[in-house]
Amino acid sequence: MKKVLAIVIMVLAITAATAQNNGRTKFATDMYQAKHEMIIEELGLTPTQQKQFMPLYEQMEREIYQVNRTARALASEVEKKKNPSDKDYEAAASALSRTRMQEGEIEAKYFDKFAKILSKKQLFQLKQTELKFTREMIKKKKK
Repeated sequence: MKKVLAIVIMVLAITAATAQNNGRTKFATDMYQAKHEMIIEELGLTPTQQKQFMPLYEQMEREIYQVNRTARALASEVEKKKNPSDKDYEAAASALSRTRMQEGEIEAKYFDKFAKILSKKQLFQLKQTELKFTREMIKKKKK
């Protein structure tokens, strides 16, 4: 279940970041907006907090997207090769395996920035809200 949640979170982050970079599709725009609205509502962000926090949060999402994009691109290259070497497989597997660690490092870096804007309770609620959003998207997908 944790892997599914991590994958869905990654997909949502990728969707949001891709939308920002490629002239948002309606679906991506809706997902991006819904997630951010849920965060604002669930955390009870003040207008001042929103102005300070949301650009940082979006920047974090873009960085996470880039980490995943790079790893996926390497994996895609290996899949396209007719006879990939063990070295190719190792490089792709390593890149894919490191993504969670890199995501964690990015989140840790932004946690310190978020802590200057959000209360301790809001910091806690942020992760809970991200998981709640992911669960809701999984439920909608199943229907």
